[in-house]
Amino acid sequence: MTTNTVLALVGSLRADSHNRKLAEAIALNAPEDVNVRVYGSLGNIPFYNEDIDVEGQVPAEAAALRAAAAEADALLLVTPEHNGTMPAALKNAIDWLSRPFGAGALAGKPTAVVGTAFGQYGGVWAQDEARKAAGIAGAKVLEEVKLAVPGSMIRFAELHPKDDAEVVEQIKGIFEPLTAVEEEVAA
Repeated sequence: MTTNTVLALVGSLRADSHNRKLAEAIALNAPEDVNVRVYGSLGNIPFYNEDIDVEGQVPAEAAALRAAAAEADALLLVTPEHNGTMPAALKNAIDWLSRPFGAGALAGKPTAVVGTAFGQYGGVWAQDEARKAAGIAGAKVLEEVKLAVPGSMIRFAELHPKDDAEVVEQIKGIFEPLTAVEEEVAA
């Protein structure tokens, strides 16, 4: 049995982030043949600057992100919504992964976007923006993967997403498209 590795990048930097908890719930509910690795904080990666993106001089944090993404079979972007869009940390990660242009770690990489937010729509604007940015950066965006959990501040105040039966059921639906893409690539 081949194991597919999915790298989850969480846009929230907050230690008690609902989106980090959602990523953990996704990892816990992955099928046996899928290993979801939740990446450490994106907060230590410097803002993308072409002046520092020079071979042999790329900041260690950015190089580590690129290596982790390159090793993964697919990416899962888990984003809250900040003022109607994705957080700067997630956009910055996409920028680093998009370079070198046309050959970055995102090039052709199956990528899905999910998340939770306080608002009534669960951060769909942020998810749309993340899909757009990832697609422009060269990722193979899986538009059919949708998971937007509304009311995070109330819903997850005392309940971890892994213990929310409705969320767990929705989580199960994100793996089939990721696996289908992997099967297409292998064929």
